[in-house]
Amino acid sequence: MKTEIITTLFILTMTTQSFSQEKLPYNSLSKQESYVIENKGTEAPFTGKFTDYTGKGTYVCRKCGSALYYSSSKFKSDCGWPSFDDEIKGAVKRYPDPDGMRTEIVCANCDAHLGHVFTGERLTAKNIRHCVNSVSIDFVPAQVDPGRYGTAIFAGGCFWGVEYFLQKSPGVISVTSGFIGGHVKNPSYKEVCTGRTGHAEAVKIVYDPEKTSYEKLLRLFMEIHDPTQVGGQGPDLGDQYRSEIFYLNDEQKKIADTNIGILKSKGLKVATAVTKASEFYEAEDYHQDYYFRNGKVPYCHAYTKRF
Repeated sequence: MKTEIITTLFILTMTTQSFSQEKLPYNSLSKQESYVIENKGTEAPFTGKFTDYTGKGTYVCRKCGSALYYSSSKFKSDCGWPSFDDEIKGAVKRYPDPDGMRTEIVCANCDAHLGHVFTGERLTAKNIRHCVNSVSIDFVPAQVDPGRYGTAIFAGGCFWGVEYFLQKSPGVISVTSGFIGGHVKNPSYKEVCTGRTGHAEAVKIVYDPEKTSYEKLLRLFMEIHDPTQVGGQGPDLGDQYRSEIFYLNDEQKKIADTNIGILKSKGLKVATAVTKASEFYEAEDYHQDYYFRNGKVPYCHAYTKRF
């Protein structure tokens, strides 16, 4: 009950503060992402993570975070790539390919290459297919309005507790529990718990930059766990429970380093690592919205004023 009261007071304070819209930078791209998004390449068929994905929500541009497609327009085409028969109005631009045979589709905001669009195949009633590379897009488990959205990835002990507090923060659209920073592809929770995959339990936050900012969320993250604890969080010990900020672009790294510096100047021996984000793997369904579904509260996370 005490934790609930403190959290409520903190959130009410945040909502009364003035806020100017954050200017979102573009996300850094991996070598494979750059090959497709910037050099107009194509990923191999049937290899993309979203080809057969059936989650309900919104697909956004991997480079800039602009909303592109709703999951309701996605359909199974058996072509080897994610397929959509409609885009969010104004989100996608079309250009004739130099070969004069196909039509390229790009993000209307940042010109990121998405794939190609085809008509006349009669695969759906709309008779159109946007053939999109999985590496060109990301997924938000919510239907959002047209526009750009920011993403943050934090690891600070059991992801249930971090998820619980971040979900309560104004401006947050979704929080997904998962794993990042390891060397095993698509690990299970059981595998991560061995401490041998190199992954950290983490959360991926999607937020509205008109209502909050990366820095505000990062500061909240640093205040809901103990950034000075090494190799665990509270009673949860092991490398998978480490404190780590996974940045998606240079601006996020700068903000993380600056705020860690502020805490160190106050005498805190901050152990939180700052690492370039690698692939984030979504945890099993039963880990999502954990405390909200079972009615409990975190056992090793609580709000502590540090800034």
